[in-house]
Amino acid sequence: MSYTEKQWFKLLEENDLCRTSMNKLIMNYLVTEGFKEAAEKFQEESGVDPSVDLHSLDERIRIRDAIMSGKVQEATALINQFNPEMLDNDRYLYFHLQQLHLIELIRNNNIEEALAFAQGHLSEQGEEDPSVLCELERTIALLAFEDPVSSPFGDLLAPSHRQKIASEVNAAILKLENQECTAPKISSLLKLILWAQDKLNKKSTKYPKMVDLANATIEDK
Repeated sequence: MSYTEKQWFKLLEENDLCRTSMNKLIMNYLVTEGFKEAAEKFQEESGVDPSVDLHSLDERIRIRDAIMSGKVQEATALINQFNPEMLDNDRYLYFHLQQLHLIELIRNNNIEEALAFAQGHLSEQGEEDPSVLCELERTIALLAFEDPVSSPFGDLLAPSHRQKIASEVNAAILKLENQECTAPKISSLLKLILWAQDKLNKKSTKYPKMVDLANATIEDK
């Protein structure tokens, strides 16, 4: 069944989330991602209480900030200090932290130290796991380029890669703390929107398509 744009928006209005529900989604995102100051400010403005004591975010914030600053060994030490068994039980996450440290060495042009670190700490893991070997080879390949940032593997040097590892660590800590959800609920909601739109597209259903999730932009037809 197809709807006109007017009918579709009427359905959206009838099933619209109330402001309180939206505020709770925002607070959940801020708490889950560890944005303490923003959560405190949002609590003051919206009156929505966080689901946890905001001081409990301090540990995750310190670790995230260390990773985002390229201080991977400091982040690893903090993880071991706060959660001694976490990296022992998640060897893939431990590899990603070591891989990121290798990337930082390459970023800073510490070539000899990077090679020594790869050989001493990562080569054995690569031999044991094919997927790890592939990631390790991509990282080592950065050394072959005069300008690694512009190389085919330059994505490893982008801030988004640090963010990816920081998010993995954040989710692992939340899981260890027995949090119900290790990803923001709003992320699941956005995935649901994409899934629903894909289903509607396959059925050739006419509807106002959201073409820009970040700005909630509806396709202009």
